[in-house]
Amino acid sequence: MNARPDDRAVAVAHVDDRPLVAHVVYRFNVGGLENGVVNLINHMPAGAFRHVVIALTEITDFRHRIVRDDVIFIALGMRPGHVARLYPRLVRLFRELRPAIVHTRNLATLEVTVPAWIAGVPVRIHGEHGRDVGDLDGSNRKYQWVRRIYRPFVTRYVALSRDLENYLTARVGIPPKQVSHICNGVDTARFSPAATARPAIPGCPFDSPDTWLVGTVGRMQAVKDQLNLARAFIRAIEMENSLRERMRLVMVGDGPLRAAALALLDRAGMAGLAWLPGERGDVPDILRGLDCFVLPSLAEGISNTVLESMACALPVIATDVGGNTELIDAGITGELVPAADADALARAMVAYACDPARARAAGRAGRQRIMAQFSLEKMMRSYHELYESLLRPSASLARGAAGGAAGGQAPNRTKEG
Repeated sequence: MNARPDDRAVAVAHVDDRPLVAHVVYRFNVGGLENGVVNLINHMPAGAFRHVVIALTEITDFRHRIVRDDVIFIALGMRPGHVARLYPRLVRLFRELRPAIVHTRNLATLEVTVPAWIAGVPVRIHGEHGRDVGDLDGSNRKYQWVRRIYRPFVTRYVALSRDLENYLTARVGIPPKQVSHICNGVDTARFSPAATARPAIPGCPFDSPDTWLVGTVGRMQAVKDQLNLARAFIRAIEMENSLRERMRLVMVGDGPLRAAALALLDRAGMAGLAWLPGERGDVPDILRGLDCFVLPSLAEGISNTVLESMACALPVIATDVGGNTELIDAGITGELVPAADADALARAMVAYACDPARARAAGRAGRQRIMAQFSLEKMMRSYHELYESLLRPSASLARGAAGGAAGGQAPNRTKEG
């Protein structure tokens, strides 16, 4: 469902003098990036900033996850193609809304920094949340070139992982002082361990306390590689036949790989050992009902589901890609395995299933790590401080001087009057 038209949004935007932050995404739907926007808006001090969410394509019912009643939602209904077609509308929208900050996310929205600059938005932040589907290892020179083209219009970059920070500085050539590293945080109250024994997952057919539930949550698309998890599950039971009686697979999410995963399990005669319910909104209940969480991705930034699983005291098995190495202390809070290696993933699953005490100890260590290093409060504080520092006049002057010295930096334009 699309949201308010631009004119009504503008009327609401001018009700007070708090700085307005415009969060720009490609599509506002269920996903890790979008969940980060939800957390940021819901938990940022209400007196600090106003917020508008602008989706280049559409805004779905996912917007109801934002609990604040002063947030504006604008869907632009863009058709496939370059954002340049929307430049006139975006310039007009930014001039009317007068945001203090435009915060774009990932390559699909990077172009929006240009109309934001034209409209005189003083601060343009671009966040890198994860790898592009066509550039899993960051070697795509076209994508590097595109990022260099738009660099003059970006005030500050935010990299969610050290891997992405290194990509921006070493491969794209962004000066290190222009890149901030802010990791995702997790709501440790919403995502917390079960008070007693593992609870049954609502609707799940595997409700016996004797089962070992290994599962994953996320969009079922190529970069997440849930097919490799299905292969690993089949392989794990082949490796340790006794697990056929008690190990079960839970794969929550929807997308193009769901039907393929079901077919793969069916061909192996194991469809009855797996539950693929599609998209669910009760992720905390899903996680609390698992014994082990698996993230089989081919590429990652900082995974919200890994953070959430660790917060729920689950041992995590993840592929050794992107920011996963920043989150998981291999051998302590979980295990890291090579991407697209079904045998390695199967061996890790078998090891935890055959040693539940070790798995539970890893889960407890993961919860402690989240509480110490990846709290939502820490993430909020980092973004709050970044926003405020970039809005200070002295910081603006310093950025302008630095940009002039670097050469080719677009000047910060301020709105007159």
